[in-house]
Amino acid sequence: MTLTGNMLIGQQSVTGHRPAFRGIDPATNQALEPQYAGASAEQVEQACALAWTAQDAYRETSLSSRAAFLESIAEHIENLGDELIESAHAETGLPPARLQGERGRTCSQLRLFARTVRAGEWLDVRVDSAQPQRQPLPRSDLRQRQIALGPVAVFGASNFPLAFSVAGGDTAAALAAGCPVIVKAHSAHPGTSELVGRAVAQAVKACALPEGVFSLLFDSGYEVGIALVSDWRIKAAGFTGSRTGGLALMKAAQARPEPIPVYAEMSSINPVLLFPAALENRAQALAEGFVASLTLGAGQFCTNPGLLIARKGPALDGFLGAVAELIPRSAAQTMLTPGIFGAYQAGVTALQGNPRARAVAVGQDGGGPNQCQTHVFSTDAADFLADQRLQAEVFGATSLIVQCSSDEEIRQVCEHLEGQLTATLHMDDADLALARTLLPTLERKAGRLLVNGWPTGVEVCDAMVHGGPYPATSDARSTSVGTAAILRFLRPVCYQDFPDSLLPTALQQTNPLNLRRLLDGQREATHHGE
Repeated sequence: MTLTGNMLIGQQSVTGHRPAFRGIDPATNQALEPQYAGASAEQVEQACALAWTAQDAYRETSLSSRAAFLESIAEHIENLGDELIESAHAETGLPPARLQGERGRTCSQLRLFARTVRAGEWLDVRVDSAQPQRQPLPRSDLRQRQIALGPVAVFGASNFPLAFSVAGGDTAAALAAGCPVIVKAHSAHPGTSELVGRAVAQAVKACALPEGVFSLLFDSGYEVGIALVSDWRIKAAGFTGSRTGGLALMKAAQARPEPIPVYAEMSSINPVLLFPAALENRAQALAEGFVASLTLGAGQFCTNPGLLIARKGPALDGFLGAVAELIPRSAAQTMLTPGIFGAYQAGVTALQGNPRARAVAVGQDGGGPNQCQTHVFSTDAADFLADQRLQAEVFGATSLIVQCSSDEEIRQVCEHLEGQLTATLHMDDADLALARTLLPTLERKAGRLLVNGWPTGVEVCDAMVHGGPYPATSDARSTSVGTAAILRFLRPVCYQDFPDSLLPTALQQTNPLNLRRLLDGQREATHHGE
């Protein structure tokens, strides 16, 4: 499939009208072909108008048809074959094996949402039957279901060119909910985005859906993103990226005459607590696990362990000694973009220049362009509590170890933290009492709590939560990974005293979709007809 450099407005392949840009091979800093011109205000308007036209028909597609559409997207992505992996590798520097795994995750989550759509429980059907004889007042027949919010703007992420990009989790969840999607592709991987966008557009056509169900726009700046969330037809947005970018979108969304939700994942340092008995019993293994998690993918994961918290003593000294031996063996790795590398270098320089931070170990220097050199620093709890700069995220393979003099200092450090995606507890049985006292604080601070694992690696499943209090995300009530992500793009509607023939299929008296409903206050045990 030849790359065209064009956007997709519905089924139309069009050239943008704003200044053009190219993807960059981060391993060489060489510009890649073709060039991609940014969307003009008129082209953003065209995409929004098409999505608006498509929304009412698309949100009422049958559950089986919508599920088949999601599965068709997965099939069309798989049919791209090696071309997709080669494009993503050239644009990101990520190893082909990593990208093949990410493609598998992308297609698996599309199929997972297809299963969720077919089951229909996300409709959350509730029926309170009429009680005409009730005293002192009769009760009307009341029925509730969830409906799609409307067109959704999705912003591709830099660090996952497939799983959090054009057909990634935000897009899959919004399409599953019945929302048309307009994707603003990330400028770091435009060729990969074009390939996947065309696969989605092919699935739209193959499933005979309205063309406005999907559009793909390009831009190297902020103009298209702000224009999207400002357009009155867009009813929600999904974003993964920097705090600066997320806050800009949130500000624009809240300044509208009709404010809309922006589900933004922005910043997290993912604290890891090393409890005393665990350190005493397995300091070497913990050091090895920490270094492996820290350096995975050059540290370019939302869940990278950027902060370790532990009590001072010989056990922690042993851990620090093991880290100091392991880190110098870690090879430098190519970062995703020159911009990300520049931000990483600035973050490392800030820590190096902070008198409260002490260097523990430094990894190998790659010598080439955009090479991430691993760094580990240490500080005392009192200094951490006194200096908010030490809590800043450094996106890459850098971590800070906070040394505490007492359990009370550990508690104070935990209370001082901003909102996080994850919090990890490495503990043995002797640590249970201390862990129990910290658990309420950690529950308030993070969306996912782990015991004796490492936060890198996010399972796509029903129970996963990939979210957390601000600034980890803009809305702690939701997740961007797992089937519960569909809930972000839905809202409830109640139908009172409707004739059965006018009710949506999901609410009709005979329950033709065989849904598990809440009927007169009782959850039905099984689907009807089973």
